[in-house]
Amino acid sequence: MKYQPIPDYHMHTPRCNHAVGEVREYADMAIRLGLKEIGMSDHSPMPDGFDAAWRMAAEELPDYLMEVEGVRDELVSKLSVRVGLEADFHPGTEEAVQAMIDGYAWDYVMGSVHYIGDWAFDNPDEEKHWQHVNVEDAYCDYFDLVARSAATGMFDIIGHPDLIKKFGQRAPKNSKRVDHAESLMLEAVQASNTVLEISSAGLRKPVGEIYPHTRIVKKAAAMGIAFCFGSDAHAPVEVGYGMDACLDILQSCGVHEVVAFEQRQRRMIAIRQVG
Repeated sequence: MKYQPIPDYHMHTPRCNHAVGEVREYADMAIRLGLKEIGMSDHSPMPDGFDAAWRMAAEELPDYLMEVEGVRDELVSKLSVRVGLEADFHPGTEEAVQAMIDGYAWDYVMGSVHYIGDWAFDNPDEEKHWQHVNVEDAYCDYFDLVARSAATGMFDIIGHPDLIKKFGQRAPKNSKRVDHAESLMLEAVQASNTVLEISSAGLRKPVGEIYPHTRIVKKAAAMGIAFCFGSDAHAPVEVGYGMDACLDILQSCGVHEVVAFEQRQRRMIAIRQVG
């Protein structure tokens, strides 16, 4: 099915040390694809050198904001460019992250979990660690952290809500523990009125599957949880990637609109088929 383009709110810059392309290049690609709105959400600085190799340094934040604001202002008649941030939830860093969030008038802040303890479970360099962990435990620990991230109220969006599956490791089928952890995560999202990202990035990863699993989308939709879309683009060519596939899943689960953000305020955009 083909749909009218909706906002793509998950894009990175080279400041995260694993992406390419200037903000203007992402914006130009969005315009070529017919998008009316995008959001940049590069990996935020974190305190005490946490995960420094995979995110911008604190001293790069002003340049990031200047670049995004510049493109936003230049293209205001052609494309709405939102200023966002992808900030990690990592227990013990909440105060510093909240101070960073409070320091700028963001359009939205995406909260993501990339670490279980000191293990960067989605880092290709640490994939071998999966051989030494109980997969069921890892899933439960991950969903617990996502639930805690939502409960903080710090974030507008929960990024790639089942990223734990990135390399293809699967929790045991019919695991009551994982199902319970997943349900508690969604309850926390619902209680905090946080938006879930439906992300096409998993289609480009070993798991070969959209985040989150359709099962989770169905549960969330039944609970009235709202969604937004993100390609998690790390290069301009990935802007809008897999959007129609994500919208197919939302539609099949009874979701007929997505969230857009400005100054951390929501508006709803209808999902419309074309052709």
